[in-house]
Amino acid sequence: MLHEYRDIVSKLKTQNAHFAKIFERHNELDKLITEVEEGREHMSEFELEKLKKEKLLLKDEAYAMILEYKKNHK
Repeated sequence: MLHEYRDIVSKLKTQNAHFAKIFERHNELDKLITEVEEGREHMSEFELEKLKKEKLLLKDEAYAMILEYKKNHK
């Protein structure tokens, strides 16, 4: 997630517990969604869409935190 900000992500993961939690949950969802889409796990389309929306919200929140970090550490 957000590979172009790898250095900032690394810093935030160690300095901000909330960011670390968001990042971890995003990765968990990414793995589960991939498993479902590739047929190794099963769930309804509704459940899958719900997970995709949660993942996107987490990514948006993480991105906002990255931008805030960048703004404060020029």
